Amino acid sequence: MRSNGVADRRDFLKVTGILTGCLAVGSPLALLAPSRAWALELKAFTSEQGATLLAAVRTILPHDRLDDAVYASVVSSCDADAARDAGVRELYTRGLASLGAGFAASKEPERVAALKAIEPTTFFQQLRIKAISTLYSSPLAFAYFGYEGEAFSKGGYLHRGFNDLKWLPEVPLADSGPMPGSGV
Repeated sequence: MRSNGVADRRDFLKVTGILTGCLAVGSPLALLAPSRAWALELKAFTSEQGATLLAAVRTILPHDRLDDAVYASVVSSCDADAARDAGVRELYTRGLASLGAGFAASKEPERVAALKAIEPTTFFQQLRIKAISTLYSSPLAFAYFGYEGEAFSKGGYLHRGFNDLKWLPEVPLADSGPMPGSGV
């Protein structure tokens, strides 16, 4: 850092990283995205830490055909938290280091074992909660899972084709009660 408090380019590059990837051909995300390639600039984590975090999140919430771009949204959220708060940055830095240098390249059984070993830690619990809340609220995940959004803003499920309960036996009309919106 220069004496006037302004970081030069080299200092900036020392403390940031980049995650990159490519969307799978034929995935629902590839149809929505303007390009199949993606990149995520990291403000608090190095590229290696970002890759470790991505592998950890993918191992905690495994969906085999879900693109890394969706998991990268969790990494981005963690990175933003770490950039804002030095305590959070320290928690993530120590937690990621505890997983080991080769975690991101390890096979899934080794990643699962490493994560189980740190499961009781604050780092793991915070990462798990962040991963669940971020991943499953992402519009990219909605596209992958086929989630159409909440019912109340779209007129309810009944009038959107969700009244096809073919797996339940037919209820006699006398026992079915009034139809919503019918005024009966």
